[in-house]
Amino acid sequence: MKLYVFPVAPNPTRVRLYLAEKREAGGAIAVEEVTVSLPRSEQKSPEHLARNPFGRLPVLELDDGSYLTESLAIMEYLEELHPEPSLIGRNPVERARVRELERICELGVLLPIAQIVHATRSPLRLPARPEVAAHFREALPRVLELLDAKLADDRPFLAGAGPTVADFALAAAFQFGRFGGVEIEARFERIARWDLAYRERPAAKAVLVI
Repeated sequence: MKLYVFPVAPNPTRVRLYLAEKREAGGAIAVEEVTVSLPRSEQKSPEHLARNPFGRLPVLELDDGSYLTESLAIMEYLEELHPEPSLIGRNPVERARVRELERICELGVLLPIAQIVHATRSPLRLPARPEVAAHFREALPRVLELLDAKLADDRPFLAGAGPTVADFALAAAFQFGRFGGVEIEARFERIARWDLAYRERPAAKAVLVI
């Protein structure tokens, strides 16, 4: 299999963290990473559009030559193939809780941070849109408050004792925020502790560059 990615881009980062955590725990998955340069607009090339008509990353090329194009779908597919160690949950309740947190992190943190970055200092050279940035800057703290509260019981990861796809979404969001100058308010102390601790993990150090 081949995984088409670009470093720092948040959605590819989520999948790369998933693979790194699998490998760190001894559950190696044979996936070749192929870089598609977003600054060079390679995602708009006919070659890449044949993989994903929307021109987005990541894309997973399966052994039969077909493609998967959504981050969560890619991770769940790989989890079905390689269930150990579990990074999505071991039973229906765990999986539901992890998916709930993953959705909160993606839609409530990753999406707003990405919108702020692209509306202020877009690496894709999109035009500045201060009203969009202001809207998402206002919305972001409400979700961070919820996540900060979930860490009040001193759990090491968002869903409990081990890392999951929820942690990968949040870590990818925060890296893109650091890249784009989006600061997380200091009052979210538990989130800040989680962030520092997660970035010290070997898997995170292998993927996160900012």
